[in-house]
Amino acid sequence: MTAVRAADIDKFVAKPNPAQPVVLVYGPDAGLVRERVDALIRVSVDDPNDPFALARIESEELSSNPGKLADEANTVPLFGGRRAVLLRVNSRHNIVPSVEAVLDAPPRDCRIVIEAGELRKNAPLRAACEKAKTAATLACYVDNERDLARLIDEEMHEADLTLSPDARAALLGLLGGDRLASRGEVRKLALYVSGKTRIELEDVLAIVSDASALSIDDAVDATFAGRVSEVEIEYHKARQEGTAPGTIVSAALRQVAQLHKMRLALDDGSDIESVMMRGTPPVHFSRRPQVETVLRIWTPARLMRAMAQLAEASLEARRQPIMAEAIAQRALLALAGNARRRE
Repeated sequence: MTAVRAADIDKFVAKPNPAQPVVLVYGPDAGLVRERVDALIRVSVDDPNDPFALARIESEELSSNPGKLADEANTVPLFGGRRAVLLRVNSRHNIVPSVEAVLDAPPRDCRIVIEAGELRKNAPLRAACEKAKTAATLACYVDNERDLARLIDEEMHEADLTLSPDARAALLGLLGGDRLASRGEVRKLALYVSGKTRIELEDVLAIVSDASALSIDDAVDATFAGRVSEVEIEYHKARQEGTAPGTIVSAALRQVAQLHKMRLALDDGSDIESVMMRGTPPVHFSRRPQVETVLRIWTPARLMRAMAQLAEASLEARRQPIMAEAIAQRALLALAGNARRRE
């Protein structure tokens, strides 16, 4: 059994076992999966941006070329140095034979990192890696309160900030579901209080939103469904109710993180009803038809791009508060237009 215990995962990621050159990172928390994958890549190669040092493979490529994974793993770097291969599993194609080839004959001086979504215990890929002595498997589950507290402490230490007790309690209640989204919210809060040394409750309430208000949900749902005219109507409704532009963008950021996690689970073979029920929080029955439509429109890659667009809009709105209204509305309308194109 090569599954790394939850308590030992961070230690393994910081210093992977050379005897286990194949590492499978999987789980329902897509943000945590990505964070650990990125960390593994950073300790495995000198420059993650060097295409000669890091080869990236999408799982679909292995359906037409099963030997590509082994070929890349055994390629000698042109200019020397360490080498790694990142395999992203985002399809239902059977890639187990390709993975078994490198498990049975592991490469020298190359680490293979496999990034996957949620995998059942009997999933062939997970089973193959857990049985192999040459592999390690890292499960990434949704952060509990202790994990979130540690994340907050890390970010507060990095920003040289402290939290009042009530601010800390409120922040804990607003985070969770996706590690990257949670970390983004804490960093956004730290940026918001730039110049201060202590974060108070009013700071948390001003900048971190739980995106649960119905008026905001309507605007966000219309955005990702591509209903451009409704976006304008629902956006103005939310504004008339006193919702700040930045709060609306934050709600959209939370929604896109949730959609990304659900879409990855769908691509991994889960049915849409169970995916929506496992949400954090579960999708309300009144919104399920809309969310189902959205999940059929957006791919994981498009959702990641949307997340980046919204993060940029959120930052710009804080940098230019006078323009926040226009920045927020423009960001939602741009995403609605992208949804209509259905790439």
